[in-house]
Amino acid sequence: MILVIISSLLIFTSITLSSSANPVKVTLMMQALEASQWKPFVEEFNYQYSDIELEIVEGPNATNQVEDLYTSSFLLGNSPYDLVFMDIIWVSKFAAAGWLRSLSDRLSKVDLAAFLEGDINGGMYQGELYRIPIRSDGGILYYRDDLLEKAGYKPPNTFEELINISNALQEKKLAEWGYLWTGKQYEGLSAMFMEVLNGYGAFWINPYTLEVGLDSPKAIEAVNFLRRTLDSKASPMGVTTYAEEEVRRLFQTGNAVFMRNWPYAFGLLSDSSSPVQGKFKIKPMVHASNYFSGSCLGGWGLGITKNSKHPDAAWEVIKFFSSEEVQRRFILATGYVPSRRSLFNDPEILTKFSYYPQLLNVIENSILRPPIPQYAQASDILQRYLSAAITEQLTPEVAMERAASETRYLLGKQKNNNY
Repeated sequence: MILVIISSLLIFTSITLSSSANPVKVTLMMQALEASQWKPFVEEFNYQYSDIELEIVEGPNATNQVEDLYTSSFLLGNSPYDLVFMDIIWVSKFAAAGWLRSLSDRLSKVDLAAFLEGDINGGMYQGELYRIPIRSDGGILYYRDDLLEKAGYKPPNTFEELINISNALQEKKLAEWGYLWTGKQYEGLSAMFMEVLNGYGAFWINPYTLEVGLDSPKAIEAVNFLRRTLDSKASPMGVTTYAEEEVRRLFQTGNAVFMRNWPYAFGLLSDSSSPVQGKFKIKPMVHASNYFSGSCLGGWGLGITKNSKHPDAAWEVIKFFSSEEVQRRFILATGYVPSRRSLFNDPEILTKFSYYPQLLNVIENSILRPPIPQYAQASDILQRYLSAAITEQLTPEVAMERAASETRYLLGKQKNNNY
C-alpha cells in the first residue's frame, strides 16, 4: 500500500514538473508598435500564469498588412495563432469565414454590461460574440476654443455653422484654415464619411437587408458638404491627400480652427511643446439640421481562432488583457481609449486625462461601419468614388451612382429606388 502511495506521488510530481517545464504556448500577432506597448503586460501575464506562455509575434505597423497576414494564415490552414488581435471592421469577415470561435458562452450579461455597448456590438456577427474589446476609439471634432471665444462664436453644431465660422475666422485672419479632415483615399476616408452620412440622415449599407444608400439625395448632400469645404476654401485642397497625421500636424501648428480626428491626437496636441496646448477642446461631430451626429467607432479586441488547440488558455489571455486593472494601467501608459465604461471616470485616469468624460459622451453616440463580410471590398469601392468626387474627377451624383451600383453588384442586390 505504501509503495502504491509513493508511486502515485512520484507520478503526480512528475506530471506537475512536466507541466511546469512545458507550459501551454499561446500566440497572437500585433502591429510592432502595439506589441512593444503590450510587452510589459505580456511579461506580467507570463509571470502570473506559469502554465501558459504568451508569445506576441510582431507584424507590420500597417493595419491592412496585418489583416492580410492573418487571412493568409487562415487560408493556408493550420494557422500558428491562437488569438487574433482584431480591428473592429475585421470581425464579420473572419467570423463569416469560420475562422473564429464564438465567445458568447464565456461572458454573462453582467460581464458584457461593463463594456461600451458599441464595442460589444462591434464584436458580434449573426447574434454571436467573436471579439472582446481591449480598447475603443471614435471620431471626434477638435476646435480652437480660444479663437472661437475671441471672435464671439460658440462651437458649431451643424455643417453650415462649421463652414460659416471657418470662413469668418479666416476673414478675420485668426487662422489660415478652417476645417481639416482626412481626405486621402484609404480607410480613414470611409470612416470620416460615415459620420457625415449619418449627420445628413443617410446611410451606406444596411447590414440586415443589404440595401445600399450611397446614391440617395441625402448621401449626395453629404458629398456636397465635403466639396463645399474645399470650394469655400475652409479646407485646403491638400486634405484630399491627408491621413490622420498630416491633419494632426497642420492643426498643431495653430493655423486651423477645426479638425476631425481620433482621440490619440489629444495627447500630442497637449504636449508642452505644442503651440495649441490648452487652446482646444473636443465635441461630437456636427450634423445637418434636424439630424444627429455619430462618431465612427473604431478600436481593437481579441478573438480566439477556430483551430486553436488551447482555447481555454487563450481565454485566460483575453480575460487578463480586458480586465479593468490591466486596461487602467495600459490606458495610463499609452493614452488609448478604454473599452470599459467605468474607466472613463476613473480618478487615476482623470488626473492624467481630464477630458475622458467628454470623450465618453462622444464614443457612446457611435456608429458602426457596415458589419458585413465584404466590408473591405465595399470600403475600397467607396474610397475610389468618393475620392473622385472630392477631387472633381466626377460629379458627386455620378460618383455616388457608380459607387452604389458597384456595391450592389458586390452584394448581389438589385437597385431599390425607395429611400
